[in-house]
Amino acid sequence: MSGFAQHLLAWFDRDGRHDLPWQHPRSPYRVWLSEIMLQQTQVQTVIPYFTRFLDALPTLPDLAAADTDRVMALWAGLGYYARARNLHRAAQVCVQEHGGELPADFQALSALPGIGRSTAGAILAQAHGQRIAILDGNVKRTLARYHGVEGWPGSSPVEKKLWQIAESHLPESRMADYTQAIMDFGATLCTRHDPACVLCPLQHDCVARREGRVEQLPESKPGKPLPERRTLMLWVEDSQGRVLLTRRPPKGVWAGLWSLPETQGHDQARDWLATNVGADFDAGEDLPVFEHVFSHYRLHIGPRRWRLADAESRKGDNADLRWQPRQQLHELGLPAPVKKLLGNPP
Repeated sequence: MSGFAQHLLAWFDRDGRHDLPWQHPRSPYRVWLSEIMLQQTQVQTVIPYFTRFLDALPTLPDLAAADTDRVMALWAGLGYYARARNLHRAAQVCVQEHGGELPADFQALSALPGIGRSTAGAILAQAHGQRIAILDGNVKRTLARYHGVEGWPGSSPVEKKLWQIAESHLPESRMADYTQAIMDFGATLCTRHDPACVLCPLQHDCVARREGRVEQLPESKPGKPLPERRTLMLWVEDSQGRVLLTRRPPKGVWAGLWSLPETQGHDQARDWLATNVGADFDAGEDLPVFEHVFSHYRLHIGPRRWRLADAESRKGDNADLRWQPRQQLHELGLPAPVKKLLGNPP
């Protein structure tokens, strides 16, 4: 066993996290669900979502059989919704092609929607004890600092080098603990900002620590200012307190979720309201503009609200447009800013 792995496992035994819900038991389904949820999301945020999701859909066949709205409602608020769609599709593939189980073969597992090389390794190492490396963001940061690796870890040459390093440190046994340990280490000790170097069991061999480059490594991606976009959200509510929602397209931002209708300007909104509701645009009330930041742009949202006195002129529900009672909004997957807006009306 390498000194790196030995020190890491000793730290994990003493200070690691041993009470995470997906650790008891470390079944393939539970590990898979946790790994997908933990992509781009911190542990403390994930735990209540994981518990609620598992209570509702306790097995992989349950997930495969669930309708899309149910899955998206359980996921709503976690963001990066492609993860939920891929999770659902992968479960259906497993039922169709793998007897309702996640395959324990690396090639078959990594071929499923939403499961790449690192996620497949994490599942197989934790659920089956297979000797396979992982390379998520926490591991990249830890290895880049420990070995003094230059460059942005997202670039192909640097990532290839980090994969080689990750594989060189794998222990011969305790793969489930080691995998959890290296993820925990980056999440709780070797953090992006203010890492706890004085407590680090690897500090004496860490190149970044020795050379005073902890804050410089790993190097950031050369950045550009986030572009800004604007949208007008149409909040139409009838006399019975039902909100008019539209299903988002199957691709793009908030794909497949239910949301408030959007237009790019007042003229387009006026036409949309006349066609779909029969409401007068000028009867609406402008609400304060607010901002929602995505990884690749900033969205400035300008809500405008209509309260209908009656519903005689509205069209009926259909597959992509529906009136949803306010007390049943939780049954649908809503984008976080829309859920917040509807839950806290001015």
